[in-house]
Amino acid sequence: MQALMMDRALTLPSILEYAAQYHPDRQVVDRTVEGPIHRYGYAEALKRTKRMANALIAMGVKPGDRVATLAWSTHRHFELYFAVTGIGAVLHTVNPRLHSDQIVWVANHAEDAFLFFDLSFAGQVAELKDRMPLVKRFVAMTDVAHLPGDAPCDALVYEDLIAANSPAFDWPEIDERQASGLCYTSGTTGNPKGVLYSHRSTVLHAMALGLPDAFNFSARDVVMPCAQMYHANAWCTPYAAPLVGATLVLPGRALDGASIAELIASEGVTFLLGVPTIWVGVADHLDQTGGRLTSVKTIAIGGSAPTAALVSRIEDRLGGQVRQIWGMTETSPLGVINTPLPEHAGEDTEVSQQRKLKQGRGLWGVDLRIVSEDGAEQPRDGKSVGQLQVRGPWVAKAYFKHDGVEVFTDDGWFDTGDIATLDEEGYLRLTDRAKDVIKSGGEWISTLDLEDAVCSHPAVAMAAAVGVPHPKWDERPLLLVTLRPGQTADPQELKAHVAARVAKWWTPDEVRIVDALPIGPTGKVLKRELRDRLATEPHLTAS
Repeated sequence: MQALMMDRALTLPSILEYAAQYHPDRQVVDRTVEGPIHRYGYAEALKRTKRMANALIAMGVKPGDRVATLAWSTHRHFELYFAVTGIGAVLHTVNPRLHSDQIVWVANHAEDAFLFFDLSFAGQVAELKDRMPLVKRFVAMTDVAHLPGDAPCDALVYEDLIAANSPAFDWPEIDERQASGLCYTSGTTGNPKGVLYSHRSTVLHAMALGLPDAFNFSARDVVMPCAQMYHANAWCTPYAAPLVGATLVLPGRALDGASIAELIASEGVTFLLGVPTIWVGVADHLDQTGGRLTSVKTIAIGGSAPTAALVSRIEDRLGGQVRQIWGMTETSPLGVINTPLPEHAGEDTEVSQQRKLKQGRGLWGVDLRIVSEDGAEQPRDGKSVGQLQVRGPWVAKAYFKHDGVEVFTDDGWFDTGDIATLDEEGYLRLTDRAKDVIKSGGEWISTLDLEDAVCSHPAVAMAAAVGVPHPKWDERPLLLVTLRPGQTADPQELKAHVAARVAKWWTPDEVRIVDALPIGPTGKVLKRELRDRLATEPHLTAS
């Protein structure tokens, strides 16, 4: 028997329409690329978004067209999140931190027909435009007064388009399963792969983020994603915040510790999201200035696993509670969040801190399983290690134009490439990436555990453990570390520090102190680059 309920499509414009009607004066705040702070309410954001929707249609954008952005997290980018998707086109957020050749590759692979760019990238777009022959129009995301001289001479100006078009617009009927967004993986191992989101998957994901045991967003929150809007939809917060009427603060291009701390303080931010390197910068700034932040309640950390020492430092300096999260571009991106259960209240501090090192429990809608190398599902005992596989309504089932990629199982699961355990309470703990795991004498060594051990030393800022070839054991671990400003340490001292905290045979053969570690477009340490460098440059050390 069929039910007798209304069937209204889950589409992205409905989110901004809701926010404008029920939270018209709740603000979107951003640090513009031009410099000043910009702020407006959701009602004004909707008016401008509808003007842009009219402009897009006048430019010739058709349903299904890919409209690319090369832009930071700003109010104009926020408007495009709804204007492009709302007319049935697909928003392709291009990661500007990719190499120029990869930017050209993804634009051509996506068959981008239009490209919007921030001032920061005007010269780069002018240089690359002839290599992107499918792009019909370029739009500079600024006003005439700030249009740079190195912008493509035929570029349209965003604010001119806003001024020339009416705020009267009726959203077309859109199939909720129609594509809304396209985001490519960071491409650290070969060409990036495209993940094609739908209206339905994105709305469901945004709704799930607001659940009490997820982000628990409400109109009383001030949310600041320091994951940029070009990376997996800024972890879906530009959709999740207006869905509940939360204030949304966008950092623009300035992700240094001082700029982030200033915005947190001035806007009273309650909920932060970002990769560990962002919070290291904020903590360093607060250490140097003696400043304190009083509004922060929660810091969601993803992208790479923080060490125990870093979790403690972030909570001490920023004032909120750290919540680890796990996800990937392929999972929209959030799949897991570390929220304590009621029975954990009042437990020992050490037990609580150890639990914070786990990535968390699956959100409603996301199924998790651990499988062995032969495909057998592993028990949820917190000890059995295997490959993490996921499925759900906002998990990719294939890559865009990449039918041959073997990461989707015959029974409908996505193989993440992460090595992990699941415990009796459903908590996920990553032990490694499959491509990073060190296999010594046939046994796995967790690089994350080694990094956590060395980062508990007060002088260490960051660390990366990599496997290097060994004639007897196949591979042995080598640790590369950077030191905190003004700190000193001896490699042998650090090696002894690690040896006291891990199994004897896990102890790295060598610890090297380096000036910096290579960081990729999404804030992760590029271990593949380190392994390549070690093969040709044995003297990385600055010590």
